[in-house]
Amino acid sequence: MNILFVSSEVVPFAKTGGLADVIGALPEALSKRGHTCSVILPLYKCVKENGFDPALFKEEKDFKFYFLKHGNVNIYFIESDEYYNRDQLYGIPQGDYPDNALRFGFFAKAIVALIPHIGRQDIIHCNDWQTGLVPLYIRLFHKKDSLFSDTKTLFTIHNMAYQGLFGREYMRRLNIPGKLFNMHGLEFYGRMSFLKAGIIYSDAISSVSKGYAREILTKELGCGLDGLLNTRKKALYGIVNGVDYSVWNPETDKFIAKKYSARDMGGKLECKKDVLGEYGIKYDPSRPLIGMITRLAEQKGIDIVADCMDKLLELGIDLALLGFGDEKYNNIFKGLSEKYKGHVGARIGFDNVLAHKIEAGSDMFLMPSRYEPCGLNQLYSMKYATVPVVRAVGGLDDTVEDFDPVTKKGNGFKFQEAYGEALLASMKKAVEVFKNKDLWNTLLQNGLSCDYSWAASAEKYEKLYNEFVKII
Repeated sequence: MNILFVSSEVVPFAKTGGLADVIGALPEALSKRGHTCSVILPLYKCVKENGFDPALFKEEKDFKFYFLKHGNVNIYFIESDEYYNRDQLYGIPQGDYPDNALRFGFFAKAIVALIPHIGRQDIIHCNDWQTGLVPLYIRLFHKKDSLFSDTKTLFTIHNMAYQGLFGREYMRRLNIPGKLFNMHGLEFYGRMSFLKAGIIYSDAISSVSKGYAREILTKELGCGLDGLLNTRKKALYGIVNGVDYSVWNPETDKFIAKKYSARDMGGKLECKKDVLGEYGIKYDPSRPLIGMITRLAEQKGIDIVADCMDKLLELGIDLALLGFGDEKYNNIFKGLSEKYKGHVGARIGFDNVLAHKIEAGSDMFLMPSRYEPCGLNQLYSMKYATVPVVRAVGGLDDTVEDFDPVTKKGNGFKFQEAYGEALLASMKKAVEVFKNKDLWNTLLQNGLSCDYSWAASAEKYEKLYNEFVKII
């Protein structure tokens, strides 16, 4: 098949979160299964800052397309300095860019305009609200074109909470008929929803885990669109994300202090000491190091961690956090790192090298999310013999099995409620197992034996593409 992935961020070109990791890895995995895969994203300022210099591919009146080959995948970029030559992808800490509707409306139009230059696509795989207008534009303006008549669109929801909501006045500016502004169309509580466009006009919908596919059908996590999603329930699928083990693997990781493997774990202690040094925490073999790499937002449950920090430290743990997000929580964790200096370290920002070091050097990895569509760090952690401690939601619940010291089955620890007491109880259990080295080593091997490679996920996506190309 010819498969075109459209995404607002893609590793290694531009990244704010796990979406970029997914679109950086899935097309490559599918190309290895014999498919021709292409990706299109905006030509952000950071693309060239990251050392990439794509060549001009095609210039039209309104669009300039650039191209480079990355691995087996064709990468196309849309240039617009007015919209994309900015320091951040979506906004600044004080809020989103006010013209995001125009920025990603332009992106959607350009994606459709690219197709005649690269040829018919069997699948256009759209991702999150930034691409929600692509299925709409195809359905409204191009469905009878021979170039699009057999093309199917898949819209993947990575996070329901981000919906791309804008004022009604943008409908006209984006060339969308006003008659679609109603509850059965793009209107969502008086505003226009890009996410709703993707859900309504795509041929099929997917989310990034089976658990999250179930959860978004509920009022609790459907974010106001559960009713709409239930009308499309038969076209809704869930496939858990994979891990790019060529990037996240302690046997080959160029960023960590010493490489190690399931057969020889000796290097992990050096990695732990390296991370402790980064954060100014003294090494104590009796104290497990808890890693967190996260967006500092309530969705990630970091307020729960902050509120029970005293009691967490009473369990005898140290904490190394890397993250950036809401200014409120940026400041809270800066303050906690000062208050508990020597036991709590917080680096506010994103640092890819440090992220690898934390995965390799931590004993446990904490993810207390209020909701988590898939989550990737729990999967990275298992590969690095770092035990995930997670809330049982979405993809975290799908991939982490609570460890039972009696049966010795399980690859991590889970808690149910988004409260400090539940987190503390799970962490207490984890610390107790940490002190029993035989049990701990069994737990580590359980995690190391898990395979969450993209090869497995790519096979599931291939099956899904084949299914809905035939039946829809």
